[in-house]
Amino acid sequence: MVLGFFSLGGYEIFAVILVVLLLFGGKKIPELAKGLGKGIKEFNNARASIEEEIKDGMKEADRKKIEDKS
Repeated sequence: MVLGFFSLGGYEIFAVILVVLLLFGGKKIPELAKGLGKGIKEFNNARASIEEEIKDGMKEADRKKIEDKS
């Protein structure tokens, strides 16, 4: 089960934070978080745009079906 893989306990979270601090240092963490936030925002904007295009295409297909029946 995939969800079981992501359930981290206290020690695991502490270990991940420690490794990130050791690899990147305290000054790089805010820059990394900012970049990650921007990436997530761009991904969500692209996802919303694609969803809107799909909905518009479905509406157009429904309109064509209705016009063809008349």
